[in-house]
Amino acid sequence: MVAHAEPSILRELSRPLAGPSPLTAVLERARSRFEAGRRLYRAGQMADARREFDRTLSILLDADRPSPAERAAVERLLGELAEAIYQYDISGLGGGVPDSEPVFEKSPLDEIPEPTFPIDPKLRNQVAEELKTTVSQLPLEITDEVLRYINYFSTERGRKILLAGLRNSGRYREMIQRIFDEEGIPQELIHLAQAESGFAPRAVSVKKAAGLWQFIASRGREYGLYQTKITDDRLDPEKATRAAARHLKDLYNQFGDWYLAMAAYNCGPLNVEKAVARTGYADFWELRRRNVLPKETANYVPIILAMVIMAKNPTHYGLEGIEPAAPVTYSTIQLEADTSLELIGDIVERPVAELRAMNPALLTNVAPAGYFVHVPAGTSAAVQAALSTIPKQQRAVWRLHRVVGGETLAGIAGRYRTTADKIAALNPELEGGLAPGHLLIIPAAPPAKSARRAASATRRPAATAAKRASAKPAAPKAGIAASAKTASASPAGKSASKTSLSAAQRQPAGRAASATAAR
Repeated sequence: MVAHAEPSILRELSRPLAGPSPLTAVLERARSRFEAGRRLYRAGQMADARREFDRTLSILLDADRPSPAERAAVERLLGELAEAIYQYDISGLGGGVPDSEPVFEKSPLDEIPEPTFPIDPKLRNQVAEELKTTVSQLPLEITDEVLRYINYFSTERGRKILLAGLRNSGRYREMIQRIFDEEGIPQELIHLAQAESGFAPRAVSVKKAAGLWQFIASRGREYGLYQTKITDDRLDPEKATRAAARHLKDLYNQFGDWYLAMAAYNCGPLNVEKAVARTGYADFWELRRRNVLPKETANYVPIILAMVIMAKNPTHYGLEGIEPAAPVTYSTIQLEADTSLELIGDIVERPVAELRAMNPALLTNVAPAGYFVHVPAGTSAAVQAALSTIPKQQRAVWRLHRVVGGETLAGIAGRYRTTADKIAALNPELEGGLAPGHLLIIPAAPPAKSARRAASATRRPAATAAKRASAKPAAPKAGIAASAKTASASPAGKSASKTSLSAAQRQPAGRAASATAAR
């Protein structure tokens, strides 16, 4: 086992301003406090970690930002560190054993009402002028329904939904654009994912469609998205995007029209076929006018078109300058044995919640043998090397622990519910004494079921993106969760409606009657 020579795999979370600046010292001080909090967290000193994380955010919130460049640097680092701290918080900062149940979010479509705004003639004229210079692979048409949704997304409630999706799109935009190019899909159809899931890989609708592209189980299987008790391919962003692109291409080939393809994506091709056969019209707007489509589908296409038009004309709708989330990047390794995310977290020194977010298709904290697990970019070699020090049959339970100053072997043993003698037997280098920096193999005991239930009972749903984007707090005294969620302008766009699904709910049976066989 390599203890002292293992290279560091921590990455800088942000780059300092170019050139000399008084703000550079502030940014470095915030990073230093954050790293101190991470070390304390890994050592199990939760109260001290919470204090350091609070100091991290206070430093950045109180920083002077005289120029646009300095303001951008502070806000970028603030968002990144607030999100990182949030992941530590939901992994159990003061909450005990991490909850083994995955956390899901609502589909934005379930939150968007049917608007009844009167049509403003000025808006119609404005949109007509915009479309004269708007370049789009998807045909864009102006109707009263589209204008009403543009109006809705300009209201406070609608704007929150729109902004959350636009920010979160940065996580997967490059990947989606690449796959759409490969499959010959109009790039504008990325907004289907914005409406369907807000780009949340674990979004689940009230009708049990799931994932970035909201597939029901049966439609997902048609396109190679399979489910087991511990994995759900619909929640894998790249697999689901490939499936969605191919499904949309098939629908376009069937109907010869992108609007009808979008409608069929929502309610199922059979419903659209019946509507066309019943009326003789293969035109979405005529089918909508004749009221032969499900109500949700009748509103679905106008919602997408409104989003496309607004996103392509950001200055007209106050959408310029939106900072998209950083692209999701990772390395991938294939596991030789059942392996816990907690063990991988020990190796890469990241919270389990961050690894869960990196592996949304994994429904438990233990990935099965043969699974291709995502780890932080650039860490695959370190992860594989460290895993090789743990017996294969123990990788679902055993842990690794990096020693920090002031720790004792008895204290470490108590934390992992084992004994000092057992730890010493696996780590011969301890004959020379316990020293900071040692990486110890820990024969941890499986967490007790009662402890898992207690941890689950103490968890609460995350605050909304809007609340986390609220005004700067006077002092971060309410704990790190509140601090992280109010410090930054929605670094992750998390929903207020997160919930943990039961085992039965994790096997969606399909949408309700109005959207049978939709996706």
